[in-house]
Amino acid sequence: MSNNSAKLTIGDESWDLEVSPGSVGPSVIDIAALYKNTGHFTYDPGFTSTASCESKITYIDGDEGTLLYRGYPIEQLANQGDFLEACYLLLYGELPTKAQKDDFVQRVTYHTMIHEQMSRFFTGFRRDAHPMAIMVGTVGALSAFYHDSTDISDPHQRMVASLRMIAKMPTIAAMAYKYHVGQPFIYPRNDLDYASNFLHMCFAVPCEEYKVNPVLARAMDRIFILHADHEQNASTSTVRLAGSSGANPFACIAAGIACLWGPAHGGANEAALNMLAEIGSVDRIPEFIKRAKDKNDPFRLMGFGHRVYKNYDPRARIMQKTTHEVLAELGIRDDPLLDVAIELEKIALNDEYFIEKKLYPNIDFYSGITLRALGFPTTMFTVLFALARTVGWIAQWKEMVEDPSQKIGRPRQLYTGYAPRDYVPISQRR
Repeated sequence: MSNNSAKLTIGDESWDLEVSPGSVGPSVIDIAALYKNTGHFTYDPGFTSTASCESKITYIDGDEGTLLYRGYPIEQLANQGDFLEACYLLLYGELPTKAQKDDFVQRVTYHTMIHEQMSRFFTGFRRDAHPMAIMVGTVGALSAFYHDSTDISDPHQRMVASLRMIAKMPTIAAMAYKYHVGQPFIYPRNDLDYASNFLHMCFAVPCEEYKVNPVLARAMDRIFILHADHEQNASTSTVRLAGSSGANPFACIAAGIACLWGPAHGGANEAALNMLAEIGSVDRIPEFIKRAKDKNDPFRLMGFGHRVYKNYDPRARIMQKTTHEVLAELGIRDDPLLDVAIELEKIALNDEYFIEKKLYPNIDFYSGITLRALGFPTTMFTVLFALARTVGWIAQWKEMVEDPSQKIGRPRQLYTGYAPRDYVPISQRR
């Protein structure tokens, strides 16, 4: 048997399966014809050992703590670039030249406004509606207003739809926030950069001038970069699965937002902040540390460790620095919750139990603290995640649509229900 094949043996029969290497990371065993050749499916709940697609966008090495966008380490992109540069990279595969960057920024900037009739959508929601519920509805409705960019077979329309979503998502997110807190909508400004414009739309009010703090804008931009894409996670896989049916891009992104809303996915930073609130004060930390170490106690420290990263989450290193920059800039002195977070961070980074089990603070821990310091309520955390992840979803959707081998997604199952049985008339049932 050659090095580029694997042998599967079931009983007395054997089959050779092709092994395809990745440019980085593990190889995959091609089982596309498995059922046809053997009459068997594979069983992999959660698809943790199954490659659902071939992609050139993002690579993660959880053991080494590595995250690459198109081959570039996340640390370099977050520290040296900006979000729209990362967007261009994810969409087109290469970092832009100065001319390409200027053109891309202009095209995004001049698409930030939404159709004026869309503002009426917001008034249809209850005043206490969750911002993510508003996001799912309004993003899905974009196809009703921009039906000139829903033909996925047209490369130009795909490009226009991509730009529209990257540009309009901050406006929609800010409007969801303003509606949530009962303030008037603030329109986007073309003289502000992407992150500054978003902060202005969220926190400006008509009755006074609002100046965006550049330190806070840079922190917001960095949060967007760190959350822009993360390989084939649940929401990205949802976008790809929806897109495989030929659904329009706005519907696909709305599906991704709905999936992200789940507390096991996009709600992790909100859960981390809720945990800090449960702890309440620094003097109660030892009690909760003890509970976290007790295998018989259901309590778990949220925001520590990661399903994929068995080493330190590379995004968390950057977010840690950003968090402390924001706290120093704002000079927050009397927030008990942030005091708890800072002390808990110190313990987790030095306690042998956490080090041995590699329960390092992850990006959700730091981003939750930072977003709270910036002034966002916890209900907005997942909305900001969706805003940042939109470009990753679009890049993954675009790659899938342009893949000639793409097929409609159709997972199989291990059926364990009843075997065939006969219908019994209702008069004879007991």
